[in-house]
Amino acid sequence: MKDPYDWIERSLDTIHQARWHRSLKTIVGRPGAVVELNGRSVINFASNDYLGLAGDERLIQAAIAATETYGTGATGSRLLSGHRDLHRQLEQAIAQWKQTEDAIIFSSGYLANLGTISAIVGKRDLIFSDQYNHSSLKNGAVMSGATCLDYEHCNLTQLRQHLEQHRAAYRRCLIITDSVFSMDGDLCPLPEILDLAAAFECMVLVDEAHGTGVLGKTGAGCVEHFACRDRPLIQMGTLSKAIGSLGGYVAGSAPLIDFLRNRAATWIYTTGLSPADTAAALTAIHIIQTEPQLRDRLRHNITHLTQALASVFPADQDVSTTRLYAPHHPITPILCLEVDSPATVLHWGDRLLAAGLFVSAVRPPTVPTSRLRITLMATHEPAQLDQLRDCLRSLVP
Repeated sequence: MKDPYDWIERSLDTIHQARWHRSLKTIVGRPGAVVELNGRSVINFASNDYLGLAGDERLIQAAIAATETYGTGATGSRLLSGHRDLHRQLEQAIAQWKQTEDAIIFSSGYLANLGTISAIVGKRDLIFSDQYNHSSLKNGAVMSGATCLDYEHCNLTQLRQHLEQHRAAYRRCLIITDSVFSMDGDLCPLPEILDLAAAFECMVLVDEAHGTGVLGKTGAGCVEHFACRDRPLIQMGTLSKAIGSLGGYVAGSAPLIDFLRNRAATWIYTTGLSPADTAAALTAIHIIQTEPQLRDRLRHNITHLTQALASVFPADQDVSTTRLYAPHHPITPILCLEVDSPATVLHWGDRLLAAGLFVSAVRPPTVPTSRLRITLMATHEPAQLDQLRDCLRSLVP
C-alpha cells in the first residue's frame, strides 16, 4: 500500500533544493547584544529585543515574584478560571500608554491578529491589506471569511482606486497594515491611510509589533509618532519585542475591547497569559515610559550604523548584486541588505557568523528577495557596529 505520508519527504527535498530549508540555532544564557551561540560568543544582530529588556534584571525579578505569588500558569481561559488582577493591571497600563479607552491582552501577538480580525469582519465584508503585511494579519483576514484584496506596498493611489471600485459593494470594510514593516524597516503612511478610511467609512487596524517601545515621544509606537492618537483606529501589538516578554494586545475604544472579550475566539478559548510574562511586560512598560534614554541610545545606534553602511552600500542603488534598503530618514532598528539569491545570503550569513556576527539570513517565501536582516539594540556598542560594517565591506565582490 502507498504510504499517505510519503509526500512529506518529497516536499522537504524540494525545500532543500530551493535553499529554503530552515533549522534551529540554540542560544545559551540570557538574551543581549552579545550571546552564546553554538558554543561561542557572538554579537547579536538578529534579535527583536530592541531596548535590551528581555535580559533586564528588573523584568526577571518581576517574573519571579509573580510566579511565587500566582504560580507558573493561568490554568485556564480568563473567562473561566484564568483571570488574575495582574492581567487587568497590564491592560490598564497599555491603555494608559496608548491613550485609548481600554485594552485586552492575548497569549501571543499572532493570536491577537487572528482573533481580532476574524471577530470584527465576516463574509459580507471587505479587507484591504498591504502586500508586505505580517503573516498573522494575512491569516487573520483569511480566517474572517471576508473578501481580501492586497494593495501594493504603501501604494496609496492603488488603495484609493480599490476603495473607489469595491467599497460600496460590502457591508463593513477594514484596512490592515503593519506600522513598521518587519523585513524592510519602513513605516506605513498612517495619516494618509486614516484619511482614506474616513472618506470611505472604513475601520483601520495597525500592527505595532515593531513600533511599540521604539517610536514616539513615550515609545507608544507609530500612532504616537504620527500624532494620530485622537483618530479612530484599532492598535494591535506584541509584548515580545521591545517589551521583552511574551503576548499580544489590542488597544482601542471600550466597546471594541468588550466586543473582543465576547467574540475573539483566540482569546475566549485560550489559556490566559502566564503570570511571569504578564508581570515582566508590566515592568517593561514602566521602564520604557520612565527611561527615555533607552530609546535615545537606540536612535543613536540606528543613525550610526545607517551612515556606516551607506558608505559601503549606497541606499537604493545597485552595487554588483547587492543593495542596502534603508529609508531616507531611518528611525527604526531594522535594516536589510538585499542580495541576489538564497545561496548568496546563506553564504554571507555563514561568513558573518564565522567572524563572530550573528545576522539573520532571510529567504523566500518569507520575503520576495533574499536579504540579510540586521536588527539593532540600544545595548549595542559603537565598536560592535563598526565591526559589522567592516565585515560586510569584506563581502562585497
